[in-house]
Amino acid sequence: MGRRLVPLTLDNLQDVPHRCRACVFWELDPVSGEAAVKAGTAALEKEAWISAVLLDWGSCGRVVYVDDVPVGHVLYAPPAYVPRSTAFPTSPVSPDAVQLMTAFVMPGYQGQGLGRVLVQAVAKDLLRRGFKAIEAFGDARWKEPACLLPADHLLAVGFKTVRQHPAHPRLRLELRSTLSWKEDVEMALDRLLGAVQKEPALRPL
Repeated sequence: MGRRLVPLTLDNLQDVPHRCRACVFWELDPVSGEAAVKAGTAALEKEAWISAVLLDWGSCGRVVYVDDVPVGHVLYAPPAYVPRSTAFPTSPVSPDAVQLMTAFVMPGYQGQGLGRVLVQAVAKDLLRRGFKAIEAFGDARWKEPACLLPADHLLAVGFKTVRQHPAHPRLRLELRSTLSWKEDVEMALDRLLGAVQKEPALRPL
């Protein structure tokens, strides 16, 4: 089973499930988000948001493929790009952290460690870019896949609670506290992803 992780771009946005492509929960404030859904423009707003963040800040997501089938994705960005983050009782996200917005793994591929792989891919990317931490708003009452990640899953992959709340605790994953963490991420990614062949930067025509 070959696993492959690639940055999310406008070129592979169609590999994200439609329910997620047309969701602007994080990308717009509540009023604008509701208006976009009513107007049927949520998918266009999502594409515009990804385009703007890519141009301004850089990579803001990853897509994971198993045997070339897209099976999951993750989105992340500094809180300044995530209007919804201010609406939570445990906000704001710390100024030294990037927000892990959401992640989704397709049914049939859940329970195989892909959620952990996605979080580790984010950690590896942000370590390389010099960031200190990842924070996320967890769902302590999670029942089914939604825009918020289950708090239990975040705790299971290394996050610690920095602000308690019965419904939406804020959790944090320190990236640069120890060198061993960085090495663990590198080793875990290599082990979980296996011998992934890196595609050449340019392909001959």
